[in-house]
Amino acid sequence: MASFLQRILQALTPPPHINPPEYDGLQFKWGIFVFRPALFQLELFNAYLPLLEKQFSKPLGNGRLTQDGYSDFYTFSTGRRNVASLHMVYTLKPRHDFFQYLYQFAWTLIDLHYRPKDDLTLDFKLAPGALAHDFVWAVVAKDELLSIKQDRWDLTFTKTSENPALPPSLSVMSEFADVTDNLLKPALVTALKNPKVLPYFRSLSVTDQPRQRPEGPLPPNKRQKHVVLDLTLPSHAEDAADLVAVLFPFIDSLNAINLRPDTKTKLKKVRDELDKSLKADAEKEKKEEEQQAAEDRKAAKRRLEKEKIGKLPAAEQQKYLEKERKRLLRKSQGKVVRK
Repeated sequence: MASFLQRILQALTPPPHINPPEYDGLQFKWGIFVFRPALFQLELFNAYLPLLEKQFSKPLGNGRLTQDGYSDFYTFSTGRRNVASLHMVYTLKPRHDFFQYLYQFAWTLIDLHYRPKDDLTLDFKLAPGALAHDFVWAVVAKDELLSIKQDRWDLTFTKTSENPALPPSLSVMSEFADVTDNLLKPALVTALKNPKVLPYFRSLSVTDQPRQRPEGPLPPNKRQKHVVLDLTLPSHAEDAADLVAVLFPFIDSLNAINLRPDTKTKLKKVRDELDKSLKADAEKEKKEEEQQAAEDRKAAKRRLEKEKIGKLPAAEQQKYLEKERKRLLRKSQGKVVRK
């Protein structure tokens, strides 16, 4: 019996960690676990590098995958028709911080919709003229619908619907059906139906609006259009490579979209009303800030006067208070309306 248990324990015991002498990068160790960001980031990125090198004249702005803190990595690519830039952002779980990792796990027990994962975001900033029309459109995994409108202000413009061309696990978010008819083409549908992609797919969006509500109407020179793909980081990076590859011809096709005249009119009306609303909100907020600043100045003035009075002798304080009482009396009498 003892030998049987011993064999089980030997099978469950991981082999001792061997640190290769050629590795001299940053690493985090906790017991038998070792996390090496330099090796991990290389594995993450290698599957996409050939595609970026094919599509961009400058696939890596600084020549490498850039680390931002211990759990975030990104690349910046430029030099392609219809794409001003591409940000690929890897947001990983905080494996380096045991307590933060434990906090995330504990929160999943409280909030059943909270699911921390390793995420990959591809944010294509479109070049001027790559998309002539202004609209917001997305394909979203249904388990993301509860949270995506909280995280993405631009998607609040849309209505959610089913589309028979897509797998049952996906929904369309669109301002108008005409936009969906123009964007949901066979090549994209085929890529979205790929069973290797579906477990990791979160959303694909085309948007002319910022993801967070702006403080006021954006001037024309600051308005940007984006195509954004959000994924849970695949176990094997090549599983999502086909979908990423399809996005480039998809982006190239955007300038050929032909919306109906009534759709264009409705989209323009929505944005005109939005600009008016943002302008009114900005003016209201500015007025409230000015009123608050004036009240703060008055409060500071009263506080200084009280401090000044408190330093006077008792007799002088009495004279000042009597003088202030008479001033307030005259002020109140001046407001009386004589018939």
